[in-house]
Amino acid sequence: MKSKERLANLALAGLTLAPLLVNVNPNLNVILTASLTVYVGCYRSVKPTPPSETISNEHAMRFPLVGSAMLLSLFLLFKFVSKDLVNAVLTCYFFVLGTVALSATLLPAVKKFMPESWNNNLIVWRFPYVKSLEVEFTKSQIVAGIPGAFFCAWYASNKHWLANNILGLAFCIQGIEMLSLGSFKTGAILLAGLFVYDIFWVFFTPVMVSVAKSFDAPIKLLFPTSNSSRPFSMLGLGDIVIPGIFVALALRFDVSRGHESRYFRSTFVGYTAGLALTIFVMNWFQAAQPALLYIVPAVIGFLAAHCIWNGDVKHLLEFEETKATISGKTDSGKKDE
Repeated sequence: MKSKERLANLALAGLTLAPLLVNVNPNLNVILTASLTVYVGCYRSVKPTPPSETISNEHAMRFPLVGSAMLLSLFLLFKFVSKDLVNAVLTCYFFVLGTVALSATLLPAVKKFMPESWNNNLIVWRFPYVKSLEVEFTKSQIVAGIPGAFFCAWYASNKHWLANNILGLAFCIQGIEMLSLGSFKTGAILLAGLFVYDIFWVFFTPVMVSVAKSFDAPIKLLFPTSNSSRPFSMLGLGDIVIPGIFVALALRFDVSRGHESRYFRSTFVGYTAGLALTIFVMNWFQAAQPALLYIVPAVIGFLAAHCIWNGDVKHLLEFEETKATISGKTDSGKKDE
């Protein structure tokens, strides 16, 4: 596993340079950047305990409805309120959120150079006048947060596409690392719902494309093109995070059974293939495409085919992350066979 972690760290180092690939074909840039992000996020999610935030079946079913309500609200907001005002408020919000995300992304590297007491001793800060609200942090987190705050200040002042992408990559890595689907059944429900959601809002309404173009915040990755009429290609962060947490679950399933990367390879290849197909169709028709239309069938299909081939369907469907750890033990203390 350590060799895989080292490879993930190298991928993270490469990912920090990915936004600089201006001269690389934009289509290839999209695929490389998104795939590397998923890879890094997946391996960072492998820990002795499952990720802290778990999505239930009920949440998975409601997610497309909640997402639709938020998307429509943003569309109406941009329609009836000054775009500059909305984006100014969003800039303040993402300044705070971006600092936290960058701090969390840098923290593992920062910890290696900090004293043990700086990594483990918690500092509790209570909000003035609201004593019930408090924040816990370590000195190492403060150190990691300093470059994050300066970087977000640069983003807020310039809105450069490079700053946008680096913040977006930090959000994606943290999302994949911190979120858990709990089981493959929940993952299938979530992906199926968002499959329909993406198709409806892209093909049947102008809402998705309009919000993506109006929303001046790091909710999408931007890839420079040589086309003056369309200077950037875009990829929404949801097209990375949502399939990414499914791919990460496959990796943790492998590790819990001692296989390390058997089904992870299948889902990861499925993600890359689905994304490549999205790019191909988009260029063929010269029109925006709902990426999940191609990514969801590819990810689930590659995993299902591999499981059926190995006769592992029952184990896969019965897997619940709350009952497994990366050591391969369940609540009964027995290793899955």
